[in-house]
Amino acid sequence: MTASTAGSSATSVSPARPAYRSLAALIDAVRVGRHGADPTRRQVSVGFVTRQGARHATRLRGYRNEVLSLRVDAAVGSCAVEPGELPDEVVYDCVGATVADLLAHPLLPVRVAALDAYLMAQRPHVDAADAAVTVPAGSSLAKSQARAAAVVDLLPATSGTVLVVGVVNSLLAGLRTAGRRYLPCDLAGGRTEWDEPCLPDATALLDRCDAILASGMTLGNGTFEPLLTHAATEGKPFVAFAQTGSAVLPWFIGAGLTAVSAEPYPFFWLDGGPTNLYRYGVPG
Repeated sequence: MTASTAGSSATSVSPARPAYRSLAALIDAVRVGRHGADPTRRQVSVGFVTRQGARHATRLRGYRNEVLSLRVDAAVGSCAVEPGELPDEVVYDCVGATVADLLAHPLLPVRVAALDAYLMAQRPHVDAADAAVTVPAGSSLAKSQARAAAVVDLLPATSGTVLVVGVVNSLLAGLRTAGRRYLPCDLAGGRTEWDEPCLPDATALLDRCDAILASGMTLGNGTFEPLLTHAATEGKPFVAFAQTGSAVLPWFIGAGLTAVSAEPYPFFWLDGGPTNLYRYGVPG
C-alpha cells in the first residue's frame, strides 16, 4: 500500500516510505490505516520470549539476550529487553490482542514488538529492502563476525569517530580491523573485550563523534530519538543494526537515519545455518 503523511510529523523521501521523526508519529499513522490493513482487525496469534546466553570461542566475555517476539499473520516482530525485565504474564496477555490494542500498551517493548510485526506483515523485508545479505553458515563466532562486517560496511569510509550505542564486540572488532576510531556506549555499562569502559549515556558523547552506529535496542528502551534528532541536525551518518524493530527503523531513513541492517527473527545467533540481513538506505 502506498503511504502518505501530512503535517510536520514526517518528511517524505518516497511515495512508498515516508520518513518519520518519532515513534509516536509512526504509531499514529498505523492506527489510522496509512500503512496497510486496519490494525483493529489484526491480532497477535503467538507471543514468546527468547532467552539466550553466549560466549563465542576465543572470546573472554559473554553476554545475555532476552527478546520479546509477537506474531501477526506470517510475520514475527521483536523487541529486546533487559534480562528479567518482562514478566511472563505480559507476554501471555498479548496473545489474542489486536495490534491496535498493543500499540497503546503501557510498556514500550510491547508497542515496538507489535508495530514491528504489523509493519513486517504489511511490507515483508524481501519486498521492501534495498538489498539482502546472506550470513553464511558457521560457528556462532563466524556468524557474528560476518554479520558485523555487513553492518560496518554501511558506514561511510570517511566518517571519523563512530559512537557505538549498544556494544557488540564483533562490531568493535570490525571497526578496529578497519582502523576506525570508536566510542563504546551501553546502558548496562561494563567493559569491551579490550577492557575499554562502556559509557552508559550516549547523549553525553554525541559531540565527540562523527557518526553513530546504534542497536535497535535504542528503539525499545526510549533512547533512539535523541540520536535521530542529533544526526538530523548535525548531518552525521547514522546507521542502525536492528533485531529489535527491524521493520520499524527503515521508516526513519531520511529523517536522520541513513541506513539500516534489518535482521528479523530468527536471528543469526539462533541458527548455525545461513540467515539473512536486509539492507535499507543503500543502492540495490
